[in-house]
Amino acid sequence: MKKILYPVLLIGFLLYILIFPEESVNAAALGLNLWYEKMLPTLLPFSILSYILIHSGILDGLTRGIHRLLKHVFPVSSAGIYPLAAGLLFGFPMGSKITADLVTAGKMSREEGERLFCVCNNISPVFIGSFILNDCLNRPDLRIPSYLILYAPPLILYMLQNGRKTFTVPKEHASFAGQSLKKTTSMSFQIIDAGIMNGFETLAKLGGYIILFAILAQMTALLPLSNPILKCLLIGFTEITNGISYTAKQNLDFSIMYPLMMAYTAFGGLSGFAQTASMVKECRFSMLPYFLTKIFQTTAAFLLALIFVC
Repeated sequence: MKKILYPVLLIGFLLYILIFPEESVNAAALGLNLWYEKMLPTLLPFSILSYILIHSGILDGLTRGIHRLLKHVFPVSSAGIYPLAAGLLFGFPMGSKITADLVTAGKMSREEGERLFCVCNNISPVFIGSFILNDCLNRPDLRIPSYLILYAPPLILYMLQNGRKTFTVPKEHASFAGQSLKKTTSMSFQIIDAGIMNGFETLAKLGGYIILFAILAQMTALLPLSNPILKCLLIGFTEITNGISYTAKQNLDFSIMYPLMMAYTAFGGLSGFAQTASMVKECRFSMLPYFLTKIFQTTAAFLLALIFVC
């Protein structure tokens, strides 16, 4: 199947660029602008600092105290607290990247990493509140309901799936209990340099995926479909920024527009799926559980939003 699908997609891209050069350039420019203005200034510093925190050992001491309280509520190790919080606060795809970094550094077990990255890789509340609710819907009053609709289902699913399961640090990399934080940390320019290079490599990959899927979303928009909802679905599940913008411009009732946007956001788009796969490829996490979790999250977000507006 892959031997047929990939060549067809590549040939389709090339034909589209040759036949519609102006639309291709505009789509690429929109994707590049999104990357430059939104993702680069927001995620690059955070990516660099995350790498330094993880590899210097500073993070171990910061999360240890929080874990003593959270472990009674949420089944996660002390290392898992950081990607869980970062994935919710700073947004996709940092949750998956940080989880993969922690597994690679030996600070989190592979089992926990595979389970955790499925639920901590979500769109940031800043994107939801500013772009979706303010710019596209002009409904900033829906912030709290939207956050609950998008974030509660995956967290509840994770708790139900893992119950009282206890995740521990791999034995070969276990922290030496009883030693001071000063002895467990190591800061150097080598770590900082590696963090900077890692951050730029990560953002460069994300930029490439954003541009490719922006063009693919534009290709989808040219399909001769008479049903506006079907067209919105195709564009939204390909790339969410284009999908949300396109849906907002259609003459749809709010009772269907809002649930559609929540569904796109929960899924993250095929662009998001590809970016996530790129972030975790070194750990070789299975993407099937991630995909199934996103399907559940998408369905739950759509139904909850539909119930809310009806």
